[in-house]
Amino acid sequence: MTTEPHDPVARAAELLKGHRESIDRLDAILVYTLGERFKHTQAVGRLKAEHDLPPSDPTREAAQIARLEDLADQADLDPEFAKAFLNFIIDEVIRHHKKHQE
Repeated sequence: MTTEPHDPVARAAELLKGHRESIDRLDAILVYTLGERFKHTQAVGRLKAEHDLPPSDPTREAAQIARLEDLADQADLDPEFAKAFLNFIIDEVIRHHKKHQE
């Protein structure tokens, strides 16, 4: 059993440590999730290259952005941040898809 420190600074340090441990775990989840996502987008890029399909799909991208904005709203995350994040990922995916077509 953990005893609660009575010193406010010590208590703040304990809380900070707990938040940082959670952040570190979440960062690991994000990195592994992005790695898994890019494995699939690489496969999509190869498939598109094999069948001479365009590297980008504006209709799908717009739908994904709208979907992510809804998810961000539900998660109490700034939708503009979520949109910028997804646009960054989409740009990277398209760059990879273009490489497959070279």
